[in-house]
Amino acid sequence: MTNHTTFPFEKPIVCIQGLGFVGMAMSIAVANARDNHKNPYYNVIGVDLPNDIGKEKINAVNNGELPLITNDIDLQNAFELAISQNNLKATSDPEVYSQADIIVVDIHLDVLKKDDDNYTASFDGFRKALQTIGQYVKPGTLILVETTVPPGTCEKVVVPELNKAMIERGYEENSLLIAHSYERVMPGKNYYKSIVKFWRVYSGVSDKAADAAEHFLSRVIDSENYPLTRLHSTTASETAKVLENSYRAANIAFIQEWGAFAEEVGVDLFEVLDAIRIRPTHNNIRFPGFGVGGYCLTKDPHFVGIGARELFGLNDLSFPFNKSAVSANEQMPLTVLKKVKKVFNGDIAGKTILLLGVSYLQDVGDTRYSPSETFVVEAEKLGAKVIPHDPLIDHWDELDRTVHNEIPALDNIDIVVFAVQHSEYKNIDIQKWAKDINVILLDAHNVLTKEQTTSAKTHNIQLQFIGKGEK
Repeated sequence: MTNHTTFPFEKPIVCIQGLGFVGMAMSIAVANARDNHKNPYYNVIGVDLPNDIGKEKINAVNNGELPLITNDIDLQNAFELAISQNNLKATSDPEVYSQADIIVVDIHLDVLKKDDDNYTASFDGFRKALQTIGQYVKPGTLILVETTVPPGTCEKVVVPELNKAMIERGYEENSLLIAHSYERVMPGKNYYKSIVKFWRVYSGVSDKAADAAEHFLSRVIDSENYPLTRLHSTTASETAKVLENSYRAANIAFIQEWGAFAEEVGVDLFEVLDAIRIRPTHNNIRFPGFGVGGYCLTKDPHFVGIGARELFGLNDLSFPFNKSAVSANEQMPLTVLKKVKKVFNGDIAGKTILLLGVSYLQDVGDTRYSPSETFVVEAEKLGAKVIPHDPLIDHWDELDRTVHNEIPALDNIDIVVFAVQHSEYKNIDIQKWAKDINVILLDAHNVLTKEQTTSAKTHNIQLQFIGKGEK
């Protein structure tokens, strides 16, 4: 093991493969798992690729710097505690897998479009990551897959790859304990709690693997207050994650068409939805907005079709609701753009748009698959100038451009589009900011508070909405 991954105390070693938004938070959570005497259970090594992004994360961790932007004080404090107790390190050296008692797989499995109607998963990178583990891992190690995968992946990809690697090294087949437990990470102010104080579903390829997963998870998660749920197979656990996210994506997509109706007939759909949520059976109904982004809801509904076709050979099954949900959600930022065009009689060439929010979620510094990207690209194709602002983003990697961190004055701005419910936007003094300026404010994601909306109307500030008609 390399010097920068040595520890002062002998404890079981947990390697986290992948230091993304899930892997980094999981690393911190495992490092902070403690016994009744407040002593850490584990030494933790985060492992990432030796590319520029990976090296940047690794160096940050080893220098005591959290390698992600967050407004979650609990996560920041937990990271600092792990650093102070010296049981959290990071490396790109795969040899550390030989020292691991537990390996948690938190790498990406991307979805790729094959044609107009079918998608596939990029299993090559996923298989390579498993093969790397297989080159070094010792028999008896728990391999816990947290990556969201098509149903059947553990059974038909993970087990065969790791068995092959172990046999080639002279070990017996099924000498590893392979299990699946999907994360329910919610970036934002409750980022850390969504790891350690939230319900978990898990299963193992064998009873022994499931038992090992339960033992590990019960140390990391407050399972007394948030009980673990064991399913009968890893395929069932994988299905639970994909179905869970597909349901949410479909719920969001379903509401979009109601938003368009509400605008046309003069109904405030948000008011209607609040009334509906009083009924307990409907309290999780979603709302119209600017769009769906992030790494999960934009791709996970495709995983069931991929698993059916590519892992189980079930070519006669189709999943129209899942496909329609993804398609409808992809159109959401274009619906907002259509509204902007309507405001300017169909022509936005030469207009300047201030876009408030480029991350995919409120109070989160993450632009992956952000609907704002679609909006900007398409608006600029029509000749508009878009000025992006986000309090948590300095540079927009996907579009390779600088993002304003200070909310600009409205001089020379034709329209402001509120795209993300960042806390900062709810604190804008609308009267002071926009009064006596010929600018249109478009609340595209129910960002503005009632007080801000009332202030705008009182001072004759032009205000438009997505999902709300003029009453």
